[in-house]
Amino acid sequence: MTNVEFGFIIENMNSPKEIASNYIGVAQAKTSAVWYKTLILAILAGAFIAIGGALATIAGTGFTAAQSKLIKGAVFPLGLILVVICGAELFTGNCLLTAPLLNKDIKPSGMFKNLGIAYIGNFVGAVLIAVLVVYSGAYKDISAAVVELTANKCRMNFGCALLKGVLCNMLVCLAVWAAMASKSASGKILAVYLPVFAFVVCGFEHSIANMFYLTSGFMTSAQSAIAVGYNFGEGLLNGLLAPTIGNIIGGCLIAVAYWAVYFRQSKPKENY
Repeated sequence: MTNVEFGFIIENMNSPKEIASNYIGVAQAKTSAVWYKTLILAILAGAFIAIGGALATIAGTGFTAAQSKLIKGAVFPLGLILVVICGAELFTGNCLLTAPLLNKDIKPSGMFKNLGIAYIGNFVGAVLIAVLVVYSGAYKDISAAVVELTANKCRMNFGCALLKGVLCNMLVCLAVWAAMASKSASGKILAVYLPVFAFVVCGFEHSIANMFYLTSGFMTSAQSAIAVGYNFGEGLLNGLLAPTIGNIIGGCLIAVAYWAVYFRQSKPKENY
């Protein structure tokens, strides 16, 4: 790589300090947005992640465990790529709002409003895609694999699922942070792709993806008369609540780290 090429890359890349500065404006826009706009964008985000989940399930079925993980990891990033490139409100990525909150650039009420609406909207979008996928017949030939995936989510140990949720959202938030470094669409896609590929291959747990996996699995079970062996309550506890708590912790860990290094030294724009 020549000095000219390297200089071009640097020119088209925001430094971590610049990312932090830019994110303050992003955070203020997110937390001050009209609620129904946040909800619509959250529904889209849930749908995007669910589409990635459906693609991963279909593409990864019929292979050995190792092969399946690699294939799922290769295609699942589509969901977060759509969120970042097309613009949407994803609960897990928005855990980064903790950094500007600690810096007193946004109000606690604004952050909690955004996260609450995002979580609800993500659930609506994920369930909507689950209904469309299941009843369109897309899972017709892989019903047993879909139901088994749901059973695995239900039977997870709560503590293990929580820790996998922590690791998952550390990577998701790093993907979102890294995407803000690039000023080009191709750079953002590459920045998102590898961290998401990593969490899928490692088997970490993403709460929004699990909204899709659980609902589509139980609907497939009812449609195909294949017993899951576990009830929806166990799925909500081990497959959704535990990863959600873990995702919050993981996202906050990344946010606090960057706040301490890049936000804390800056004078808050406004004290609330």
